[in-house]
Amino acid sequence: MNVQQLVPLALPRGRPLSCELCGGPAQLRCGACHVTYYCDVDHQKADWVSIHEKICQLLIPIRTSFPFFNSEKERKHGVEQLLHRQKHLVDFTHKVAQKFVFEGKHEEAIPAALHSLRFSIDTCGPDSVELVPAYLILAEASTGLGHLTQAEEYLSQAQWIVLKTSDCSNGIQSKLHRNLGLLYAAKGNFEESLYHLATDIYFASCAFGTHDISTSGGYFHMANVFFRQNKMDIADSLYTEVTDIWHAHFSRLIQVQSQTLTSPAEINILSEEEEISEEPLNEAQQAEASQVLNAILDIREQAPKQQPAKTANVVHALAMLHYLILDLPKAHELGMKAFLITKQLPNQDASEAINHLLKLIKSKLFYTK
Repeated sequence: MNVQQLVPLALPRGRPLSCELCGGPAQLRCGACHVTYYCDVDHQKADWVSIHEKICQLLIPIRTSFPFFNSEKERKHGVEQLLHRQKHLVDFTHKVAQKFVFEGKHEEAIPAALHSLRFSIDTCGPDSVELVPAYLILAEASTGLGHLTQAEEYLSQAQWIVLKTSDCSNGIQSKLHRNLGLLYAAKGNFEESLYHLATDIYFASCAFGTHDISTSGGYFHMANVFFRQNKMDIADSLYTEVTDIWHAHFSRLIQVQSQTLTSPAEINILSEEEEISEEPLNEAQQAEASQVLNAILDIREQAPKQQPAKTANVVHALAMLHYLILDLPKAHELGMKAFLITKQLPNQDASEAINHLLKLIKSKLFYTK
């Protein structure tokens, strides 16, 4: 999109339209899609940076009036298409918002999360449990910005929906308690924070297992609370658990990837649907892993008492992460760093795995040249 298209257009007077971000009276319109409105240029720019650039053209068929249908069959098809587009945007805007949160870009996360919330309301209604993920991202972003009152309001909305939903999933309840834990930690109420984070871990373990990456976030945030309380032994054990979970997850992904590359004859001919598989790590998971592991590495490297084996484990995990996302130069740099640390240890059990990773990195670097 060029600069001219980014210039908002003045609206005709008297149109009852509201700003995409704040809901206030709209004065301006996006010059590209012509279906999105803002109260001022600042809100337009904030929305553009967060999400609007990515979904500008996708909004046109959703916000344009239905054409005249010749039959009931055509009308039903049109309604189904609209619902499909809205559900796609719910999922997409949620992932974008979640990625921003993991990257610490809380300001940018809010417009994307607001879109996710509105599309969820349009598709599921104002009291559906499907709205909870959007409320939780809005709460986490608000907590990150220090807007604790706003975060409490979003969490109250989420908590009320969860309480009214008798069959609410363990995964949703885990995320709710994690956000409550983060809010109380931001307030300095560590006892209440630890209670909610422990509850988060319980529900996440029920949903995904105790050693799943979806559960690791609870361990990480709990470790941060103990770290702030200067309870270093407990924090250390939890940081180790988080590292081990991500390390094992990356190792499995690389093993599967290696088997696929080295044993193509063993792979069955798949149907067209089965051939389409998700990324080993989606963007939100990549951002979470990077945030968590780099934070732990920073703590390990600045600790008064160094623990080289644990530091090497974090560095190795980060090297695997960068290998999986094809940032090969960084993967090689971190792999060499992990290798050099392990060479100084009396027990060099990890050296073989690190050597294997370095060979994989070098082979990919060779083929990409």
